[in-house]
Amino acid sequence: MKLAVSGKGGVGKTTFSALLIRALSDEGKHVLAIDADPDANLAAAVGVPGAEDVVPISEMKEMIFERTEAQPGSIGGFFKLNPKVDDLPDALSVKMDNIKLMRLGGVKKGGAGCICPESTLLKVLVTHIVLARDEVVVMDMEAGIEHLGRSTASAVDRLIVVVEPGRRSIDTAGHIRKLASEIGLSNISVVGNKIRNKKDEDFIRKHLADFDILGFLPYDPDLIEADLDGRSPYDTNSDSVARIKKIISGLI
Repeated sequence: MKLAVSGKGGVGKTTFSALLIRALSDEGKHVLAIDADPDANLAAAVGVPGAEDVVPISEMKEMIFERTEAQPGSIGGFFKLNPKVDDLPDALSVKMDNIKLMRLGGVKKGGAGCICPESTLLKVLVTHIVLARDEVVVMDMEAGIEHLGRSTASAVDRLIVVVEPGRRSIDTAGHIRKLASEIGLSNISVVGNKIRNKKDEDFIRKHLADFDILGFLPYDPDLIEADLDGRSPYDTNSDSVARIKKIISGLI
């Protein structure tokens, strides 16, 4: 099962991803967790020991040079467009229980985007992970889906968009679906987060009536406290844990 998770910044996308990853691991699934959002820290949310020391792959300059035969940070020139990456998920991931976690990191872009060794290696790596790995894959992505391309879209079983009750979050969900349709990714679902009451649920159902809604997670101060304390949201007494397990049963 290959799952990509997206949504507007601040909606709880990484919290949802971490809950999903830990719950799948507890069910005995082997999970390859990919932190593809440079502004998030999935390792800390999952509860990986020493999360702050996980080095993003985009910053591993020697490895990138070895695989692409070009210096990171360079634009133009010649470098390998199909570098060897099949060994990287096992070699560069941090491990906890049934979970392997990789942090991709960000690539600085100029006005016209970046065709550079770092971005090329990351895209080839994501393609390999989605197409060739046999674990459950959960990718915590940016508000867009830039790590996915046409070659990988058909292999993603579900794009899950996390939304909260709010116009900007709803608009972002529509934008993400448009981007996904352009690369042929049509299996899209929504999870409502930070739900306070039935009015919040009804707001999301009304404005995203043509989306498949997997479920809703409550607004829970315990999750906020866990984040402040540096604990995984999965290691709380939040009702979200039980609801995530129900969402997983629906996915399977």
